[in-house]
Amino acid sequence: MPTYNPTFSLGDFSINRLGYGAMRITGDGVWGPPKDKREAIRVIQRSVELGVNFIDTADSYGPFVSEELIAEALHPYHDGVLIATKAGLMRDGPNKWRPNGRPKHLVERCKSSLKRLKLDRIDLFQLHRFDDKVPADEFLGQLAELQQQGYVRHLGLSEVTIDQVKQAQQHFEVVSIQNKYNLADRAWEGELDWCKEQGIGFIPWYPLNAGAVDNEALQAVAKTHGATVYQIALAWLLHYKENLLPIPGTSSVKHLEENLAAGKIELSEEEMKMLVA
Repeated sequence: MPTYNPTFSLGDFSINRLGYGAMRITGDGVWGPPKDKREAIRVIQRSVELGVNFIDTADSYGPFVSEELIAEALHPYHDGVLIATKAGLMRDGPNKWRPNGRPKHLVERCKSSLKRLKLDRIDLFQLHRFDDKVPADEFLGQLAELQQQGYVRHLGLSEVTIDQVKQAQQHFEVVSIQNKYNLADRAWEGELDWCKEQGIGFIPWYPLNAGAVDNEALQAVAKTHGATVYQIALAWLLHYKENLLPIPGTSSVKHLEENLAAGKIELSEEEMKMLVA
């Protein structure tokens, strides 16, 4: 048994905390199809074979490409596999993103995601961003209505402050937030601690800081375990707080297997302290 709890209760789902983020199975700039579609399909399938039961995507990845590939790879879905998607960002080209929190847009994208993913209900539907051009109560109220109508099971938020989560809680139960967080960038530490107290899952996007996670302490601990610095960075997240749900993304089966092997690494208290010193 690992020295950390390997599972987390996300709503009424028990998920394995080390999941898979499906942003990288698109083209350059998270735009268009992947260079190697067969490998992308295999990555998704292999993740489930290795025990991943939490896969995170968004309608804006591609756009639409990631959701379509997930359905092609996994439908009909195995029992217990939670597919999470997001809406609320528009795409104008590679690496270009802009918020769209209009209620009509969220309804349209929720229903189109259901079709692309071949689902009757989205297990976790997340608001990709608060849109400062739309009154928050309007888009939060629309999300609550989608849940009440049975289109979504659970609701989450992305890149939000504690106050924004509290505002959303006036409309619905927030089971997760997805903010940028990794060993090298811990700007959302206060939100992480607060979510832990609330029993809210914290999904750290960029858990490896786009490959820029590296320092002498990481190298030393990695050498001790015969692991890569990236594996140690993921292991640190799993050990650090029990509500952290890292979703490292990749378009390579080899890298996927390396990432998921991080779940078997046990870090000592001394090593944990070294990594944040």
